[in-house]
Amino acid sequence: MNVNDVLVQGAEPLFFLDYYACGKLNVPDAVAFVKGVADGCLQAGCALLGGETAEMPSLYTGGDFDGAGAAVGAVERSNMIPRTDIVAGDILLGLASSGCHSNGFSLIRKTVELSRLSYDDIAPWDSRTTVGASLLNPTKIYCKPFLAAHKRGFIKAASHITGGGFVENIPRMLPPSLSAVVDGSSWNVPAVFKWLARAGNIDVSELSKTFNMGIGMVLVISPKDLDEVTSLLRTFGEDVIEIGRLVTRGDGMAGCIIENGDGWVH
Repeated sequence: MNVNDVLVQGAEPLFFLDYYACGKLNVPDAVAFVKGVADGCLQAGCALLGGETAEMPSLYTGGDFDGAGAAVGAVERSNMIPRTDIVAGDILLGLASSGCHSNGFSLIRKTVELSRLSYDDIAPWDSRTTVGASLLNPTKIYCKPFLAAHKRGFIKAASHITGGGFVENIPRMLPPSLSAVVDGSSWNVPAVFKWLARAGNIDVSELSKTFNMGIGMVLVISPKDLDEVTSLLRTFGEDVIEIGRLVTRGDGMAGCIIENGDGWVH
């Protein structure tokens, strides 16, 4: 999550610091935590410089623990995004997510609870795995494909679809004169989100501001660059989808409009 947030400023992640807190240090758990962070840093091409491990028995009991981290990146001021040449007609290009990523888990936990499922149960949306394993599939790290496209000058703006979903994150990258129109039927929404929508009785409005719905990163590019950018990103194994366009923002118009979202809940 940290390194993806760094990317949308146009910056390259340089290093990461982690923090691990527990009541009493369980070495295998701590080793697994640090290994996960190190694996993420390798994917992101940044260094794990260090961090802190804290034992706080007055705050954490049993096997409870907490983790946090921070990433630092760098970019030449002239290469920062969003750029000033974003215009109506520019394309919204979506990069597929690897699942729920790290957002909406208060609502996810409530939905699982109401469904009377255990996290060890077979996932109703994927019989190959369990509820817990599917929901905790690691957040996809977009650094290498993103930076390859950015260094060639293709990316005008970018939005990491985290807390706030589409309707809160996408408008942040746009000037106030433009709105994003997202075609919700332009990609196949992963089964986990359709299950959450049905089991939790969650409508399209709530889905669009809580979950990534299968799109983890949104790029703004010029139409003339569409084929070249798509081809480049796919060489990194990315699932790339044209999900919408920018339009002139009228009076009272929202910064992000979801069209054809009915398929998200069926």
